[in-house]
Amino acid sequence: QVQLVESGGGVVQAGDSLRLSCAASGRTFSRYIMHWFRQAPGKEREFVAAVNWSGSSTYYADSVRGRFTISRDNDKNTVYLQMNSLKPEDTAVYYCAADRQTVITAKGVDYWGQGTQVTVSS
Repeated sequence: QVQLVESGGGVVQAGDSLRLSCAASGRTFSRYIMHWFRQAPGKEREFVAAVNWSGSSTYYADSVRGRFTISRDNDKNTVYLQMNSLKPEDTAVYYCAADRQTVITAKGVDYWGQGTQVTVSS
């Protein structure tokens, strides 16, 4: 069982940066591939980024590649999402997710956090 709690969301202006954190409970954190998804109003939840067990391999959606960076600290049971050059279209609820494999669709994900709101004004 893994419990995930996101933090770090807020309201920023276009071009600003924001760092999200996701704290995980449980001793098996390092066994999971960690992900970030997001969901804008009226849209489906979409994949943003993923990081493997050791943090040595990352994967990004085309819409955020080059602007967002995912990382993890297994000693702190925490995964991060550094978001730079934010755009109004990045506005969404951001969710942390844990799964035993890399997933790019929201269906079937093992564990979800409760989400944190990110709003980017123009």
